[in-house]
Order: sequence, then C-alpha cells, then structure tokens
Amino acid sequence: MPTVAPAPPEALTVPEVMRALRLSRSKVYDLFRSKQLESFTVGRARRVPVAAVRQYMQDRLEEAA
Repeated sequence: MPTVAPAPPEALTVPEVMRALRLSRSKVYDLFRSKQLESFTVGRARRVPVAAVRQYMQDRLEEAA
C-alpha cells in the first residue's frame, strides 16, 4: 500500500514565518503592522498564508533589481 505524504500547509504560524524568512518575531510583527506581509487571525492565533510569504519575497527581489 503506497504511503501518501501529507499536503504542505496553506498557512504558517509566526514561528514558522520567522524560520522561513530568518527574521525575529518583532520584525515579523512589524511587517504585519506595515501591511508588507498579509496575515489573518483565528481567535488569538495569527496565521500567514504561504502565498503571502512568497509574495513578500518576490516584492523584495523586485525592489532589489
């Protein structure tokens, strides 16, 4: 019976975003406040769509070009 890998997450936690972008917690929250990185809350939990992280990185690459 083949083993099926779990689907990658669609949304990341703040610590996962911190690791992915190699940024501090305060910098990630600064990005939320400045609307540079989209996020949403579920109760008290903040989540960041994977697409938003990719878009943030793409925007930074375009700025650097």
